Amino acid sequence: MQSDSVLRLVWIYPDLLSTYGDQGNVLVLEQRAQRRGIPVETYHVRSADPVPEGGDIYLIGGGEDRPQILAAERLRRDGGLHRAIARGAALLAVCAGYQIMGATFGGEEGQPVDGIGLLDIASGRGQSRAVGELAGEADPALGIPTLTGFENHMGVTRLGPGVRPLARTAVGTGNGDGTEGCYAGKIVGTYLHGPALARNPGLADLLLGWAVGTQLPPIDDTWFERLRQERLAAVLPH
Repeated sequence: MQSDSVLRLVWIYPDLLSTYGDQGNVLVLEQRAQRRGIPVETYHVRSADPVPEGGDIYLIGGGEDRPQILAAERLRRDGGLHRAIARGAALLAVCAGYQIMGATFGGEEGQPVDGIGLLDIASGRGQSRAVGELAGEADPALGIPTLTGFENHMGVTRLGPGVRPLARTAVGTGNGDGTEGCYAGKIVGTYLHGPALARNPGLADLLLGWAVGTQLPPIDDTWFERLRQERLAAVLPH
């Protein structure tokens, strides 16, 4: 965060990539920051606008093939997200947005399309659509609980040595190799919808902690955690 102590959230291209309610991730970060007394400013950046470089947390969501291709082209030309990440900002990229962050992803006919190279991953089209509940044990280094969400994608994502898996899948497809998503530095990529941060407040607080730069004071999530555990018990194999 900058010296004026305002948390700046940047929601990238809601006109192209906001098909599955991923804007809820922005709302969750706003609410969890405000509950801790952290003032928040949120910027919705449409695809015709430049991506500002002064944000603290950037978010990009899921969408269909053609908007995904267009978003990747505009992010490559713009360069603002790259400069923000180089400056130390955090990023949550979901589904189509996650694939864009890599070297390549699958286009409308499965052809490789250039990504923007912020993550050491490459994605392509799988043989069948992954649809349903997704759950996995997060990398212990992150210190967050079991991740849960909903996936709906045709993607298969290969992780390179420059990233670590976000989670090991217990239910669902994720990347297609027994892992779900990935992270490197302050960048998190995931196939989780739901929205992801509404279903995983620990992940939301991880992003907030990276942005704030200090340990966050706890907030009472007792009632939600009880509901979350009930949902996990229904989803996870016994």
